[in-house]
Amino acid sequence: MRIISGTHKGRRINAPKNLPVRPTTDNAKEALFNILNNRFNFDELSVLDLFAGTGNISFEFASRGTRQITCVDSHWGCVKFIHQMAAEFSFPIETIKKDVFKYLQHASGTYDLIFADPPYAFKVEQFETMRAAIIAQNLLSPEGVFIIEHPKQTDLSELPLFQEARKYGGSVFSFFQAL
Repeated sequence: MRIISGTHKGRRINAPKNLPVRPTTDNAKEALFNILNNRFNFDELSVLDLFAGTGNISFEFASRGTRQITCVDSHWGCVKFIHQMAAEFSFPIETIKKDVFKYLQHASGTYDLIFADPPYAFKVEQFETMRAAIIAQNLLSPEGVFIIEHPKQTDLSELPLFQEARKYGGSVFSFFQAL
């Protein structure tokens, strides 16, 4: 993995091999951030990264100037790695070790962008449960966007508030709007 742009452009991130993750590919990440770059000023965003894994997406936001980033993952090794790398890079990333669904039941605050990269084995019902919890807890700002990364075999276009899907290789980014 590498950071594509910003203050740490080109910096490689080598996650431990024993983490149960599937990091977003550099090509897909670059395409996603090209889309986001046209929609947002990164230094004005607050970001929630669910199923954060290696922190790949959060590190990219931080390198581009995002000052408020929260990462949630249930795996202690992932949370520890993100915390260590954030400290090494002086990135403003808060890490939370918790099951994402339990976190969403009690979460507070408002985010301009929520990104989720759950396991590719998720069923559409699990994606909907996550989306509904975000809306129920008012976690998304009025102009905010919720983005789910999922395999191309999964179609989320029938879920409420779906806006669009962008395909990159075997991955898809589905965008959802706030209410």
